[in-house]
Amino acid sequence: MIDERSKKNLQGVHPDLVRVVYRADELDPNSFQVIEGLRTNSRQAELLAKKATKTMKSRHLTGHAVDLMALVNGEGRWDWPLYSNLAKVMKEASKIEAVPITWGGDWTTFKDGPHFELSWTKYP
Repeated sequence: MIDERSKKNLQGVHPDLVRVVYRADELDPNSFQVIEGLRTNSRQAELLAKKATKTMKSRHLTGHAVDLMALVNGEGRWDWPLYSNLAKVMKEASKIEAVPITWGGDWTTFKDGPHFELSWTKYP
């Protein structure tokens, strides 16, 4: 179930991506929390300085991306296999909603397991 923190973090996110997140929650409730959606330039710069991102052109700046945290028994976890499973749920939700997404874990450089964004092709 989408909690209050997640709802707050979905504010300003593109409605199509929000639909995918909610559908994923229906498919696998209590498996994740939305930890970031729309970001400010200052937040992006902070993450760049920490090397937690590689760009100042993030899809988060336009509301076209979310970061999810996998949950196990209600606690946030960073184990990579949890994000592969979460990606399967998000990809299934994107198919159901007919909203193409990209998972950061599929990138060839700088793998980003928590990151999901709307496809650049359909959402430039």
